[in-house]
Amino acid sequence: MAELLAGLNPEGPPRLAFVRRAPAGIGKRAGHLLCLSASFNPLTVAHIWLIQEAARIFSPDEVLLVLGRTNVDKPVEGFPLERRLSLLARFVEPRPTFSVAACSHGRFVDKAETIQHHYPAETRLAFILGFDTLVRLFDPKYYADLNTSMSALFDASEFIAANRAPDSPEAVASFLARSEVTPYAHRIRMIRLPPEIAAMSATAVRDRLERGEPVTDLVPPEIQPLLVQ
Repeated sequence: MAELLAGLNPEGPPRLAFVRRAPAGIGKRAGHLLCLSASFNPLTVAHIWLIQEAARIFSPDEVLLVLGRTNVDKPVEGFPLERRLSLLARFVEPRPTFSVAACSHGRFVDKAETIQHHYPAETRLAFILGFDTLVRLFDPKYYADLNTSMSALFDASEFIAANRAPDSPEAVASFLARSEVTPYAHRIRMIRLPPEIAAMSATAVRDRLERGEPVTDLVPPEIQPLLVQ
């Protein structure tokens, strides 16, 4: 894992490196690719809930879990990146339509560009993200030209966004009505998280582990043995 991550240069062109390619995922023919790109610090039950709910409205042929080599606005802290990838690899072992990869870049416009190179033309790509990340997606400080970048991104992909505590439906509706967002609102679908899922965080997992407390309600069972060893 460390060697794979070392080969991803955030200063070079966007690059995707697969830890595991889904054996029963998208092959030579185009399909529906559902991508969850997150810090996975570590993978939690909330991530799984997001995938399951997004799959109900997108019907993916493959699910791609992507860990960014860098983050656009947060330092890398908590679990080392190679450990996060190892946990993801363990989780997808019994899931033949799931892939795991790491990406050199943190912006979604860069991720979409490099993901396209690994799948057939006409593959339909949908990203899952939290509402807080959706708001950052439209922040002009990340782009030389916001409109050009958003046009390229939404031409190549669509988004399924979920509320995060304490987001209200009114806050979401207000954001989607903003002038810079409305041209792309038809490419954004929202899902509503139950309160207990919206409030769940990877930070809580790490805090419990540090205190020696159980995390069985916060992480999928496949990775629990790797967290408590």
